[in-house]
Amino acid sequence: MTGMDPTPIIDVDPFDLPEWLGVGEVVWHADEGLRSGHLVPGRLVVEDSVLACDLLAVDEAYPVPVTDDASRLRAHQAWKHDQVLLGSYADRLVLAVPGTRFDADRVLDALARLARAVGGSPDRMAALLRIGADRRGRR
Repeated sequence: MTGMDPTPIIDVDPFDLPEWLGVGEVVWHADEGLRSGHLVPGRLVVEDSVLACDLLAVDEAYPVPVTDDASRLRAHQAWKHDQVLLGSYADRLVLAVPGTRFDADRVLDALARLARAVGGSPDRMAALLRIGADRRGRR
């Protein structure tokens, strides 16, 4: 450990999110490739409305843990119950999920859980993914 405390995830109530997330055709746009690592920046878009929303794989622990143990536990508990942990992480909305990285299936699963959390339908959720290189230079 480098002496830095892991960043905790502060819970966000889905009912505090914009109403359009539950009623519109929502597209999550990845701003970086899925291979970029445990944190994939992105945004939720409905027509002209945009909300920054990143994906965070909570189990990445090298060189330091990405979040604290309590946040990891809440993310795993939510996932086990077919939900996703919605939170604020480094002042941005995140979908916190178990694991160390993302693939297309994990992204779609997280977005479906988000749709249900805000009272919407997973059928109205889509994803625009980027592949990209990981931070270790592999393609």
